[in-house]
Amino acid sequence: MAFSGTVASGLGRAHIFMAQTHYQDQFKAILGAGAWPGTLNVKLSGENLDEYRGFRILAGLDEGEMEGGSEPLRIAGFERDGRSFGGATAFIAEISLDGTEWWRCALLIPDLTRHTETAEVISSSFLRERLPCEDGDLVSLRFD
Repeated sequence: MAFSGTVASGLGRAHIFMAQTHYQDQFKAILGAGAWPGTLNVKLSGENLDEYRGFRILAGLDEGEMEGGSEPLRIAGFERDGRSFGGATAFIAEISLDGTEWWRCALLIPDLTRHTETAEVISSSFLRERLPCEDGDLVSLRFD
């Protein structure tokens, strides 16, 4: 499985959640290291959006059937100081700007998200520098 999309700026709020120790401990198990405190947003359309919707089905957010696909990895939510931090589902992947160099990452689909056409990607590296990429660049993700 694979899909491609365009790098886009987000709301700049992911770092609030990504920096939480409870999440970071779980990201280490998935990525082999802590995650960069932010996400890379990848805007999708057409067939790429259909592929992404399959992951949303596996995460339990959309209805439908999905054949095959990657293993969904559960990120448990938690509550602290009366504030709820929701769970998410992650899928191990690799990301590339040009198809020659691939970097380990994960597709992260929060349980409570308004992103239905934008994939959120996490990595132990700051992907805008690692790839490098900027808004408007086309990136590809591939999954086991």
